[in-house]
Amino acid sequence: MRIGLLLAESRGGIGQHVASLVPRFLEAGHEVVVCAPPGTAEHFDFGDATVVVQAAGLRGCDVIHAHGYRAGTAALRDRANLRPLVVTWHNAILTTGPRGLVMRLGQRLVARGADLTLGASSDLVELAKSLGARKVELAPVAAPALPEARTPAAEVRESLGLGDGPLVLSVGRLAPQKDYPTLLSVAAAVASERPDVVFAVVGDGPLKENLQARIDAEGLPVRLLGHRSDVADLLGAADVFLLTSHWEARALVLQEAILAGVPVVATAVGGVPELVGDAALLAAAGDAAGLAAAVQEVFSDPDKAAAMRTDGLKLAAEWPDEDEVAKNLLDIYAGLVATTG
Repeated sequence: MRIGLLLAESRGGIGQHVASLVPRFLEAGHEVVVCAPPGTAEHFDFGDATVVVQAAGLRGCDVIHAHGYRAGTAALRDRANLRPLVVTWHNAILTTGPRGLVMRLGQRLVARGADLTLGASSDLVELAKSLGARKVELAPVAAPALPEARTPAAEVRESLGLGDGPLVLSVGRLAPQKDYPTLLSVAAAVASERPDVVFAVVGDGPLKENLQARIDAEGLPVRLLGHRSDVADLLGAADVFLLTSHWEARALVLQEAILAGVPVVATAVGGVPELVGDAALLAAAGDAAGLAAAVQEVFSDPDKAAAMRTDGLKLAAEWPDEDEVAKNLLDIYAGLVATTG
């Protein structure tokens, strides 16, 4: 098959996912054409795939797989030539106001225009169905390949200037979806009981100055570490991984934390509950008190923390790897080509 993969601007998990598919599709004997904006194409390694910047460059492909609503919309503009069309929904639309309305209208058009819609979480699957998608399935998503920690935990903690207190780690862009104001409230609540605790946040983004201003004003034990290339080392030193997002599909950072054996506390949003099962402690989005209590529970109950690590590793052993996901998608493409061609 000649497979077309269509991306909008990406620097994170979506681009990483597509980049992991390309060499596996090529190794299986297929031809791959990737359409992506120049910045995205430069950021990720698409190997020996043909890379184009306009969707028209995908004409002649046997199947088109668009990743995200914007990519799906681009494919629909050339619908007569770009089909059969698969669109994966990786994210929810959280934007409000007129812009959010326009985005949701586009979402409905993409739902109805695709031959197959894949949802990264069950709530996205149900949403696509409600918007008129003709065929919808839960998307196969691979567990990330976690690099081995290269630096002993004690050295990592020393490099951060930490004492013997517990370390709570979060990873994610400093943007509204991640709800870091709630994280700061969690930090304040936990610190009132454990003054030696440190919360470390990896990531950059538009909210950095506002968050730092509140950290300084309230004297919170939170460190904004910015972009880091040693997340595996930081996970190896962490006592808890905390996610406070308003919504996530299947957050790769949660999978990485579980694979690293770090107890997870997270918000019960989107696809998080189905991803973590009983291997994490969950609270409602925005529930700083509930999240703080869960973090404290991990600190105060070593047996509970050990059980969470064990349960998490058992759960992770059941996740498909990148090879399995690529094979699954190739089977999906072949079936779609056979029935629509």
